[in-house]
Amino acid sequence: MTQQAVRWTADQVLALAPDVASRRAGSELGAAAPWSEAGSSDEGTVWGLCRGSGSKPYRTVIDIADSTAPAYQCSCPSRKFPCKHALGLLLLWAGPDGTVPRGQAPDWAERWIEGRRDRAQEQRTAGGAYGAASSGDPEAARRRAERRAERITAGASELEQRLTDLLRGGLASAEQTGYGLWEETAARMVDAQAPGLAARVRELGALPSSGPGWPVRFLEECALLHLLDQGWLRRERLPDGLAATVRSRVGISGSADGPPVRDRWLVLAQYDTADARLTTRRIWLHGAESGRTVLLLSYGAAGRAPELALPVGLAFEAEVSAYPGAGQLRAALGDRFTPPAPTATRPPGLTTSQATARYGEALRADPWLDSCPVTLDRVVPTPDGDSWQLADYDGDLALPLTPSARSRPDLWRLVALSGGAPVTVFGECGHRGFTPLTAWAQEGTGDAVPLC
Repeated sequence: MTQQAVRWTADQVLALAPDVASRRAGSELGAAAPWSEAGSSDEGTVWGLCRGSGSKPYRTVIDIADSTAPAYQCSCPSRKFPCKHALGLLLLWAGPDGTVPRGQAPDWAERWIEGRRDRAQEQRTAGGAYGAASSGDPEAARRRAERRAERITAGASELEQRLTDLLRGGLASAEQTGYGLWEETAARMVDAQAPGLAARVRELGALPSSGPGWPVRFLEECALLHLLDQGWLRRERLPDGLAATVRSRVGISGSADGPPVRDRWLVLAQYDTADARLTTRRIWLHGAESGRTVLLLSYGAAGRAPELALPVGLAFEAEVSAYPGAGQLRAALGDRFTPPAPTATRPPGLTTSQATARYGEALRADPWLDSCPVTLDRVVPTPDGDSWQLADYDGDLALPLTPSARSRPDLWRLVALSGGAPVTVFGECGHRGFTPLTAWAQEGTGDAVPLC
């Protein structure tokens, strides 16, 4: 079966957009009017010329041969990935059959496709050679790990002293000292090669004077940071799984050494978060046979989305391997055997009370967990004063939505999808509430609707 045999829906294409503005602009370019010489091939290439503000049209080409990780190239100056022209071309291709006819790719598209696939082959070859070389001196690797562990221990000890001084002086002193001291402390954690500690210190430093109730939130974060420090300093006494979780939280990245799990994976959700240095993409998958929910993380430089993008609501057969750590759901995507295709598979749903119990169980394995993935079954979005909640259709309990979810325009898509009837909603459940990411109408009656 070729990629052309599987058509994506508009929602599945727009799930690839790096932000709301790109989604809107891409939708406007999803019609035939601005495009010329558009075409597609059985080998998984889509191309076209899009009329812009200049005298020359933008050349856009998309490689969907590996449809679980499409790649894009456009002559426009946008730094977004994919740009609005790539989204528009995919929307045009996903429309009625024949809108983008099959044919022979033009020379400029062929050159890019061939070059990209040649580079991918070179990277695979070089990666294998590097892996063989790096594994040749385990003693040197052990010494590097020991030196880093010593630096992290020194940093954690310094941070413990900083927290002790803070609590002796009282929380009011945190408001008086300002953010500069915390940024300096975070920089010391970076020097100690503990980026996880540095990130938590920066979050802690932003809490004073952050609104009503900040002392309570500040004390909670101090306690979690202290717990992480002590976990590192006493890591030799911890069970293997919890020790691996502590290493991950401190910032030591392990390798996905779990046994590969082959399954048909449903793409539950995809969304990006960004700071001044990095864009992080989170993709949630659910295994139809294994019942496992796993998280794929990928990264892009500031201002650019990561390359890995998967259409929400489709399923594909692949292998994934888990990263170490108790309660950790992160996995690495391995070999892929089929392209994404529509599916009637839905993750099993829970009630709101079962969802909160699931989060509590997850905290026992990872006390620093902000939220865990949960699918709510037969819930209805309902207003709750100035807020919103997801209420059990067949019960009298509800989960509040997180502040970030309440402020997003996609909340109204969820309300419109429900129309007062029960829906299935996948999202993240934590101590701040529930964040909806994807929803389905009554089972088997519609496609997945991304909410992020």
